[in-house]
Amino acid sequence: MSEVWMNERETRAWVAFQRMRIEVNEVLARTLTRDFGLTEADFVILLRLYNIPGLRFRARDLAAALDWERSRLSRQISRMESRGTVARAPSEGDARGYDVVLTDAGRAAFQAAWPTYVQGIRHCFADVLSPTQLDSLIDIAETIDTHFTAEHYPGGLIDTAVGGGVHTTSAGIEPCGTTDSLESAS
Repeated sequence: MSEVWMNERETRAWVAFQRMRIEVNEVLARTLTRDFGLTEADFVILLRLYNIPGLRFRARDLAAALDWERSRLSRQISRMESRGTVARAPSEGDARGYDVVLTDAGRAAFQAAWPTYVQGIRHCFADVLSPTQLDSLIDIAETIDTHFTAEHYPGGLIDTAVGGGVHTTSAGIEPCGTTDSLESAS
């Protein structure tokens, strides 16, 4: 069996992409933990719930939207319940399932962390790039996303959050609207 190699440009691009992604996420996650006592997983779930009308999400749909196994979500929700940031509630029309509900404490935790999170994104990412570079990155990401969806989800990604104004990604960290103010995200 012959080995397949990437050329130098492909290797440099892939390594640079991975390093950038890891470094930015590491800084953001460390800030969330240090300043707000939130893990990255906590924040992703709080963001999803904050942006959903009714502040609740059916657990199985939340797991699918995050591309998590249901068992991973269940363990994470148990940890967050113990801290009071989310609660479980019966799902309407699904006796075996449950909804994950954002509590007042969870909403307050998200609202406190969001401005610092956005500031971190700007500091480590957006402010470092020129408008032309940002446009190029958007084009690159959209090209890869289009390919990914066509090749791996030919019927399209199903995300019940889209109807609630949340843009779907595997990380699930896009706010509603085009601004970063909390008012636009509610």
